[in-house]
Amino acid sequence: MVQDWKGTAYNQVPHSRNEIHGDKVAKDFGFKGGLVPGVTVSAYLMHPAAVSYGMDFLERGVAHVRVNSPLYDEQVFDVGIENPIENKYQEQGRQGYNAVLVPNGAAPCATAEVQMAETKADPPVRRGDEPGDKSAPLVSATRENMEALRKTGCKAFTYRWNADHEMSTYLRERSRMAEIYSKGGYAIPSFVLGISNWVLASNAAMNPWVHMETTSRNFAAIPQGTKLVGEMEIKDLFEKKGHEFVDALINIFDVESSKCFASIKLRAIYKLRGL
Repeated sequence: MVQDWKGTAYNQVPHSRNEIHGDKVAKDFGFKGGLVPGVTVSAYLMHPAAVSYGMDFLERGVAHVRVNSPLYDEQVFDVGIENPIENKYQEQGRQGYNAVLVPNGAAPCATAEVQMAETKADPPVRRGDEPGDKSAPLVSATRENMEALRKTGCKAFTYRWNADHEMSTYLRERSRMAEIYSKGGYAIPSFVLGISNWVLASNAAMNPWVHMETTSRNFAAIPQGTKLVGEMEIKDLFEKKGHEFVDALINIFDVESSKCFASIKLRAIYKLRGL
């Protein structure tokens, strides 16, 4: 049975290139301090699925997560499970739940709809996008440049999953993560969803910028040492309340075999109001 749980927020990247995760720039934009990454907030909402479903979640889990307001380093939070469906639909093989993350003494800051895919879908196929150079200068993330990337295509970037990565844990005490991560060593949601952020930020210079929402689907667990490539396409660009948003689709593959591990629809503010 999927259960509620309580944790303490952890900002793994206070010195990130995206300075919204550092106190100084975050406070300049009216926040109390550096923001815990949206991909880490997402990991907290997926934690009950990883605990209850284990490998099944890593191989066929689907999650829609919305981050509506900030979570700060060392804030205690509760993840409350709403409408768990595994009992009601057990005879049909359905599993899933809705969840809400509530920081101590504050309003809910994020929500999730998590379920296990009932049928095995065909995973995306690798296109073979042109590899990007992480050391190359980037174009600024203006609307004009983002439109150009949408038309001409984005560069692909590679990453390696291992226990030394800065996003290899979503809690300060690694042992308190779900066992499939802490003992199994498989890639955690902070890292997997993080690839969508990193590929986006490696195609255009954005600072600061804010991760808002993802819809992700897992196709296979990612073992230690796996070298990955993320391919991205921009699906939409729009303005809302003075912020400039991007919707992008990022698919993650094994570099050697081209096996697809995950597909992620990302929504982010690439240019904050006032910049």
